[in-house]
Amino acid sequence: MALPIVNSIISWFLKKRIHQIGLFLKYPTDVQEELLLRLTHTARKTEFGTEFQFSSIKNYKDFTDFVPIQKYESVEPLIERCRKGEQNLFWPTHITWFAKSSGTTNAKSKFIPVSDEALEYCHMKAGKDMLCLFINNNEETLLFTGKALRLGGSSDIYEDNNSYFGDLSAIITENLPFWADYSSAPSQEVSLMAEWETKMEAIIDETIHENITSLVGVPSWMLVLLNRVLERTGKDNILEVWPNLEVYFHGGVNFNPYREQYKKLIPKKDFQYYEIYNASEGFFAIQDINLSKELLLMLDYGIFYEFIPMKKYKGENSKTIPLSEVKKDIDYALIITTNSGLWRYLIGDTIRFTSLEPYRIKITGRTKHYINVFGEELNIENVEDALKLACEKTNATIDDYTVGPIFMKDKNSGGHEWIIEFSKKPENMSYFTELLDNALKSINSDYEAKRYNSMALAMPKIHVAKKGLFYNWLKKKDKLGGQHKVPRLSNSRAFVEELLAL
Repeated sequence: MALPIVNSIISWFLKKRIHQIGLFLKYPTDVQEELLLRLTHTARKTEFGTEFQFSSIKNYKDFTDFVPIQKYESVEPLIERCRKGEQNLFWPTHITWFAKSSGTTNAKSKFIPVSDEALEYCHMKAGKDMLCLFINNNEETLLFTGKALRLGGSSDIYEDNNSYFGDLSAIITENLPFWADYSSAPSQEVSLMAEWETKMEAIIDETIHENITSLVGVPSWMLVLLNRVLERTGKDNILEVWPNLEVYFHGGVNFNPYREQYKKLIPKKDFQYYEIYNASEGFFAIQDINLSKELLLMLDYGIFYEFIPMKKYKGENSKTIPLSEVKKDIDYALIITTNSGLWRYLIGDTIRFTSLEPYRIKITGRTKHYINVFGEELNIENVEDALKLACEKTNATIDDYTVGPIFMKDKNSGGHEWIIEFSKKPENMSYFTELLDNALKSINSDYEAKRYNSMALAMPKIHVAKKGLFYNWLKKKDKLGGQHKVPRLSNSRAFVEELLAL
């Protein structure tokens, strides 16, 4: 009887947070305005705060007048000084942790400051809220009678001049309270193993005999782990290994390409999927309703939000709007100001509001991850909606893909070159290509216009990748695990060329 009692106590404790969430649901604009003034007041005596007159900021207009929009390159000199030991540069409390960026698109790594305030009141708080919202929607849950399987990224932590850097998941693991090992798996020791493939085997060793009730991690890498669990155990599906699984908390990449594969791996009608939206820079949104594809924007994590309509996007020279002025069904670039000292920081993500009461969003892509070589303005959402349709009509499933341009040459039209790794290949690739092309035309009028008579854009060219191509490519780049991901769309041929060479 001990486990059900513990489950009830933890559930009761977490649900107390619902009343606080209700506060920012009721007064979203007030909560955000108060937060902005609190952040600028806190940092007014820092070097950044002095330079940009934080002491004179009385409202949002002052903030936008005095403080320019920042990209990483703008703040990198201050961050590098902080990494070498200087303090009170952009945030007043001592910063020793830096989350190293883990994307595949930039050769040069970014080091995102992570303050103690951000760890406690953003990242850790969000982890509790993720559970709180799930429990609030699922009163009969027995989540805490078992353990959560957490699959983090690369877990090397490096020291440099008394500062530490590594993957965000490693930083969070290093700072988890001692009791976290009792409620999650693998152990902290295994979570912090450096070599990815060795760590995968150690995770399986530690977890196949545990009562795992929830999964947490990036869909692409969790899929690799779950398939290896089945190989090791000889079972037909994951429920034969962990029969009490209730929910998978996922984020980092679009879940749609993986959804059908997960349904086969976890054949349980009432199994729940909960999406989260987090990054090295902060934790932003959490799915708050069962079976929803919308995420509740969390407004009390020490992050102030601004937005740039993508139709007026000019990078750092863009005009922003606050939360109170956003509208539904418009793509916005996200700007954040955080309790780690990022000020008006252009994170590079694009989102769309699906609801304004409360503020719920959908992630639509990246400001850089699109193809617009020929004026087609093709974004991630267009591509994944079209792929889903083509897969449904051909009974195909996809593991990974990337798309790059074919540049015009002489009198030849340009085009898009696709490399797709199928877990289940369509019987007729020509038909699949035709379906994909027609779906893109119906979704995106700019693409349709450029495809007219193949004058600017020819029919898509699709290569069927050999099994494991993308995994081996990331392995070659030492980018296995965690938040490392395959770039989906690019205006360059660099990724396509590298993959074709393999």
